[in-house]
Amino acid sequence: MGGLLYTVNNVEINKFKKEIWNYYRVHKRVLPWRNITDPYKIFVSEMMLQQTQVARVSKKYPVFIKTFPTFQSLAKARLSDVLKEWQGMGYNRRARFLHETAKIIVNNYSGVLPSNVTELKKLPGIGAGTAGSLIVFTYNIPVPFIETNIRRVILHHFFKGKNGVSDERVLEIVKKTMDKKRPREWYYALMDYGSMLPKKERENANTRSAMYIKQKPFRGSDREIRGNIVSFLIAHPSGTVRMIAKKYKKEEKRVQFILGILEKEGLIKKMGQTYTIA
Repeated sequence: MGGLLYTVNNVEINKFKKEIWNYYRVHKRVLPWRNITDPYKIFVSEMMLQQTQVARVSKKYPVFIKTFPTFQSLAKARLSDVLKEWQGMGYNRRARFLHETAKIIVNNYSGVLPSNVTELKKLPGIGAGTAGSLIVFTYNIPVPFIETNIRRVILHHFFKGKNGVSDERVLEIVKKTMDKKRPREWYYALMDYGSMLPKKERENANTRSAMYIKQKPFRGSDREIRGNIVSFLIAHPSGTVRMIAKKYKKEEKRVQFILGILEKEGLIKKMGQTYTIA
């Protein structure tokens, strides 16, 4: 699909906006991180929503915020305590990124979340999509960004029957259709519409994205073992390869390999023959 980017006229744009706004007026979701202005709370929600379903985040988010209510409290916490509150969310690296970013914001930005994409993308675990969403939802500044529901909406409406659609093309439509006067509310509307589509349509439009990768089964995967290891080390002061392998009935060689990866990522540290949370 080379050549010029997809073009869309004003009639199509207005029709699209009307449909999205009409749906949102009737079906908008009430979520604990919406319609708030606290940059820290928005930051936590956006980091949690990476690769995790809204229903799961809705349960974990209030508890996490109660335990760590500010950038300062999160920055001062031990990583083991942050990981303990993160349990059930998966992808524990995000908890470390959250923790490290809080430290940087407190130490380098006087506890104030940066208000431009370039600065945000320098922070651990924050890519273009999360940086854009943080700017929009925190400061109500119209910045184009893509996440899974937004991508689904654009593919569904503007790329019917097209496969291997690049995010460059999707982002071009996001830019052209964005409501610059109400960016925060517009993105809420897009996301709500996108979350509805799989229930209404037989097709998941995101499978036609060039970015689509089919998720492998969780049970028995390295992801499951990673989570088991972190859970074990949160519950115990330390553990050996043998202890962890026996607990979860896994091969010691495989457990040792994954422990090595977690150590390189800074989630755990090795002390002699034992491992503990970093």
